[in-house]
Formats: sequence, C-alpha cells, structure tokens
Amino acid sequence: MDGFQQDILTYYDHFVIPFTVGAAVLFAVLAYKYCRWFVKLPPADRSLTLRGLFSRKVFGAIGEVVSESLLHRRIFRVNPLLGYMHMSLAFGWFLLIAVGWVEASMHLTEGYAPLHAHVFYKYFVPEPTGAAGERVLSNLMDLLLLFVLSGVALAWFKRMRSRALGMKRTTKHVVGDRIALTALWFVFPVRFLAESAEAGLKGIPSFLTGNLGEAMVGAFGSQFVSGFSTVAWWTYSIVLAVFFIALPFSRYMHIFTEIPFIFLRRFGLRSGEQKTTYDNFQIEACSRCGICIDPCQLQADGGLNDVQSVYFLRDRRYHKLSRRVTDNCLMCGRCEAKCPVGIELTALRLNSREKFSALPADDRYAYLGGVDRSSGSGRVGYFAGCMTMLTPRILSSMEKIFEAAEQSVWWADRDGGICCGRPLKLSGEAAAARRMMEHNRALFAKQEITTLVTSCPICLKVFREDYDLAGIEVLHHSQYILRLINEGRLEVVRQDTAFAYHDPCELGRGCGIYEEPRDVIRKAGSIVEADGNREDAVCCGASLANLEIGEEVQQQIAAAAAVRYRDTGASVLVTSCPLCKKSIGRAFGKTADIAEVIAGSLGG
Repeated sequence: MDGFQQDILTYYDHFVIPFTVGAAVLFAVLAYKYCRWFVKLPPADRSLTLRGLFSRKVFGAIGEVVSESLLHRRIFRVNPLLGYMHMSLAFGWFLLIAVGWVEASMHLTEGYAPLHAHVFYKYFVPEPTGAAGERVLSNLMDLLLLFVLSGVALAWFKRMRSRALGMKRTTKHVVGDRIALTALWFVFPVRFLAESAEAGLKGIPSFLTGNLGEAMVGAFGSQFVSGFSTVAWWTYSIVLAVFFIALPFSRYMHIFTEIPFIFLRRFGLRSGEQKTTYDNFQIEACSRCGICIDPCQLQADGGLNDVQSVYFLRDRRYHKLSRRVTDNCLMCGRCEAKCPVGIELTALRLNSREKFSALPADDRYAYLGGVDRSSGSGRVGYFAGCMTMLTPRILSSMEKIFEAAEQSVWWADRDGGICCGRPLKLSGEAAAARRMMEHNRALFAKQEITTLVTSCPICLKVFREDYDLAGIEVLHHSQYILRLINEGRLEVVRQDTAFAYHDPCELGRGCGIYEEPRDVIRKAGSIVEADGNREDAVCCGASLANLEIGEEVQQQIAAAAAVRYRDTGASVLVTSCPLCKKSIGRAFGKTADIAEVIAGSLGG
C-alpha cells in the first residue's frame, strides 16, 4: 500500500460519504451551468469578459465581492440587523473554512489530507499535542462558530417575527428553497454538537465546544457521548449533502453566482432588449432576501403580494413566468434601488415582455416615414411628448419661458407628432418601438438641432438611452430652465411660497436628475422635503409600464403618495412629469409642473 492510499485510509470513516457525494454533485452542476452560460454569451459579451479579465476591473470586482458577497454592505445600509444576519452566515462561514483549513493543515499529518478531513477536522485530529497555536486556533474556530450560530438564530427568528427585523413581508419559498433552507438551518447547530462531543472525548481545550464537551462527558459518561458523537457526525455530513445537492436548484445558488455576476457586471455586460445567458447570471444571483418587497407600492398600497421582483425572478428562473406577473410592475425602480445585489430588474422585465406581445413584429409603422408636423426653427428643439400634450398648461408655460428667454425653437410635436416609442417598448413591442425611434431620429437630424429639450422624463430616458443622438444634447426642461436662469436670460421673482417637490421615477432613479429641479424651484420659493424623496421617492401610480392594474389601484397608490406630500404642510406640490402631475394632482389638490411655477414667477 503506497503513502497516498495510507493517507486516504487514515482520514476515512463511512459518514464522510454523504458529504463527498453532495460536494461532487454541487461542483458538477455549477461547472455545467457556468460553462454553458458563458459559451452561449453573445460574442460582444464574451469579448468584454475576456478583456475585463486582463484589466484593472478585476481588482474592483474582487473588492465588491468582499464588500457585498461576504460583508453585505448594501444590506447593512437598508437594515443593520439584516446585514449582520447575512454577514454572519456568509463571512462567518468563509472564515470557518479559511481558518479551519489553516488549523487542519498545521495539525494533521504531513501526508495527503482529503477535503473531508479538513471539514471534519475535530473527528480526524489526534489527541491534543500542546503544539504552539493549537489552543489559539481552537478558540478562534469556536468564536467563528458562535458568530455563525448567532446569524442562524436571527434567521430562525426572522421567519417567525420578520417585522421585528424591519421586514413587513418575507419571501414565499418554493420546495427546493425549503429543503435547502431547512438543511442550512441545521448545518451549524449539528456541527456545534458534533465538535463539542468530540472535543469532550479527546480533551480538546476551547471555550465553547471544549467546555460543552467536557460537561457532556461529565454528565452522561464517555460511552454515551461516543455514541452521540457518531450520530452527530453522520447527521452533519447528511445535512451538508442535502444542502449541497439542493443548492443549485434553490435560491442559495446566489452564494456562488453572485461572484461571476459581479465580475461580469464590472466588465461592462448589461441586459438588454433581447434575452441572453447573461440574464441567467443576474437571475440566479438573486438570494430572494425579500428586501425588494417592502418598497413595492403595488404591495404596500395596492394589495398585490405575489408580483414583486423577487417572484418575477423566481418564476422566470423556473420557467413558470406568467403574463400577469411579467406585466404587473410599475417599473418605478424603487426595488432596483434597494436590491443589494444590483440586479437590473427593469431590463429583465422588459426583455421578458416580448414573449407575451400580442402583435407581430411587422412593419405596421412604416407609414410614419416622412411624417413631419413640426414648426418653427432654431438650434434648440422642443419635444413635448404625448403626456405633455395632454397637459396643455405645461406646453403653454414652456412657450412663455422660451419667449421670455428670446429663444428661437423648433417645435417637434406642438401640432402633433410621433410618440417617442418608450410606451411601446415598455409593453414588449421592441421592434415597433424601434420603428418609431428611427423616424424621430431622422426628423431630429434633418433639423440640425444641437439641443433637444423635453418636458417628459419618459421621453428623456428613451432619447438618452436608445436614440444614439450623436451631436445633440438632450435635456429635461428643468435642466434647460436652470441654464436659462443661470445665464441671466430669465428673471424669476421669488415668492413667499413653500413647495413640496415630487421626484418622478424616470427623471430621478431613471436618469439621476435630482438637484436641478430643486435648484429651479428655490428660485421661485422655498422647498420642504417629504419623507422619502430622491432615490426613495414614491411612484405616482400611473406608470405606463404597468399593463395589468386598473384605475382603482392607480388611485390608491396616488392617494398614498399624496399623503406624504400633504404632511409636509406645503401649499403647492411641484413635479417635473406631466403624468405625475395628472395622477397625484387628483389626490393632492394644487399641483403644478416646474415649468408652470417658473412661468408664473417671471419678472420683467
């Protein structure tokens, strides 16, 4: 018998079989999934990945893996107690593996020690030798185990009393999740008992397992503890095996998938209109932590509890996605802003909707070619947008502002025109949306404008992201109005009026524009901020992205939003979106667009 075989037999007991089988299944499934997804990536994404592997982006990805996959910094920001729970399980387990490997490598024989010998170290380690550092490492491992057990205790408590941990709702799990979760709940308590029994039998000194083991031997005798130890090690091996085998088919797939997802995102990969296997990395990086549930106004104000992003991702992963879940989303971005993993929830919703598109991707908008109802001329173009045309006071206010600034304007759609295309895109009609975009792009290019202004955040977002308007600066009207004021082209008389400002979803979270509207409003009066603004601002409820809810639910959401702004005591609610003005205005009362406020405050 050679040395290798001798080492294998030295570190073998029948109870290691379940663990070994489970670990083999886990790594085989992970290798299969990741290799298949990477091979099927679009060529451009594969190229980005290969270039990224040899760039400094790797270091940023490693930092984010430590920060988010182990320490869970973003969850800490949302809820410190939840952050501690996730960190203790992730970082604590990682440290148990790392420090345990050092401990096993130092105190097992110098020959080959298989993986399970490190995992079940206290079973295979001989009697204490008194070697330097032995007691220190043993106590450190006990401390880390206690750290992880505290996280397990919080996880148990969260399932029973989620509100005590700051969560109004927790995620509904599928069968695979429940199996993996149950196994995970018992992994560390059973390990604690097995290691304690073994420490008591071998006299391994440590403050936690050593003292408990010594007490067990003193109370029950070494023979009983020896039998208990055998049962505990078998149980530990089995629950590890169950967890490993269930992991790739449960929400715990995120433990491994977050890591390649972070690297790919850092390398520049993004989800788009068409589904790709990069979407799989995003979907399976979701831990279903449930943090996205509470920010959802469909749940909080609309009474819908099964359409949130966590359930959308779950259903898409298991190929059970329904039209109701896919289309029932405001796409306001509140959940995406809170997602601790940074999943592109809106993009994934969008590229799921094409599957349910009722109309064929034909050329039914070809008749738009050559349609031009624009008027006027100038280097500045103004695209009102459909919703602005339905709120004529905004349009007339912009006319007044342009006139006061003596700005020559090319009016793209004052007398009617082509929609920007985003509503069609939101409904899953990507091909039809692109047809509209092509016609508008040609229209803008023909006029040779250098600046394009719009009052609609929906139009602004699509112009910036999908139109590729090279050489044309795209501005929201709040940005343009601020520029005119700062250039001295508009004289605004400040009133003794307190305004509450509502951040529209597409303008704030969608385009990152928060300060310019506030700077404009301060020229006309004072601002009082509502509870929940900027990144946390609520949706008006009338989102064009939701294709399922009716007017009743929209009004419920708008009414709940209006309460936030009414509580500020402001006499006027100001927003920068025609859709938000119409929706919240019905519930709030005196509501104005930012253009109306400035047009009504012009001096001179």
